[in-house]
Amino acid sequence: MFYWLLYPLRDSASFFNLFGYITIRSAGATLTAMIISFLFGARIIAYLRKKQIGQEVRDDGPQSHLKKQGTPTMGGLIILLSILVPVLLWGRLDSTALLVVLVSTVWMGLIGLMDDYLKVVRHSSRGLIGRYKLAGQVLLGLIAGVWLFLTPPQPSVSTETPDLVPSVRTIDLSEDSGEITITSSETTVPFFKNIRLDLGIFYVLLVMLVLAGTSNAVNLTDGLDGLATGVSLISILAFGALAYFLGHASFAEYLQFSHLPGVGEVFVFAGAAGGACLGFLWYNSHPAEIFMGDTGSLALGGAIGSMAVVTRSELLLVLTGGVFVAETLSVMIQVSHFKRTGKRVFRMAPIHHHFELLGWSETKVVVRFWIVAAILALLALSTFKIR
Repeated sequence: MFYWLLYPLRDSASFFNLFGYITIRSAGATLTAMIISFLFGARIIAYLRKKQIGQEVRDDGPQSHLKKQGTPTMGGLIILLSILVPVLLWGRLDSTALLVVLVSTVWMGLIGLMDDYLKVVRHSSRGLIGRYKLAGQVLLGLIAGVWLFLTPPQPSVSTETPDLVPSVRTIDLSEDSGEITITSSETTVPFFKNIRLDLGIFYVLLVMLVLAGTSNAVNLTDGLDGLATGVSLISILAFGALAYFLGHASFAEYLQFSHLPGVGEVFVFAGAAGGACLGFLWYNSHPAEIFMGDTGSLALGGAIGSMAVVTRSELLLVLTGGVFVAETLSVMIQVSHFKRTGKRVFRMAPIHHHFELLGWSETKVVVRFWIVAAILALLALSTFKIR
């Protein structure tokens, strides 16, 4: 909104020219998100506590978690509010990439909200039935995949001005400029410069898999105070940086990667989401005053997955979201091995509980997982130069 209201005034005062720059608007979105979190976080926590909307803790989990019984949940409402408002204020909604990411985040958050409501308000032990939850996630992936696949062709533009062209079906760039062509059905391969996979219509299936898989992976990771929040923050910042570089023609050419016009606006979203995570972490750090619930974990998963999709870095999720991958694999390995042999590979899954039962304190598990996530994110970003 600020772009459309204030940037046109740049001829009357040079100050308003700042609202045309993605970096300024991303910083503004970050600060706005943090302010919203601080202003409304305590109020939402007090309201949830008053209504006795609290977390139910499993009896068979780590004994140290029993004291968390009744801690307010559905804190993802703080995250959603702190993302939505700044993006609407600071973002340019004529960017297809930004719209896809924003819609994916809110959509997944609403699915999580329904699940939380049924579990903690209506006291349904099952919450939202699994097949309905999965159907909602797959439907979002279908809509997002088709949306991106059918977006009409748009020419590339210079990034020396703040002007923006929405995301593209096919970017036709000249070889003389050093820029590369990529189509809407292609995804890039980490560590390889000139290898891209053109999946055709099957690209839609990839989008469905990425969005559903990432949202559920973040949901599995949300088991310790601040764990999912911090790891999500790191992944969001990594994909935000990537979106900025790929949306800037000069940086994209330097990295020998396809320039994706309009994707730079996702950097504004990353600022808002990063600020929302920081603000929520203020309350979610150990000992947590509130849990994000499925409302927050599915929303953050939708954000990370859709950011990977619009930057054509779906395969890079294995690195950038390496902690989420490990958490998911630990559950899959545990379940499949137990069904075959009746024995467990880990003391408890997801794997963060395994380390707790080995004697690690909750804070140590969380911080070490953050460190691993940061290392993997840096490695993921380095793949765009080491090619």
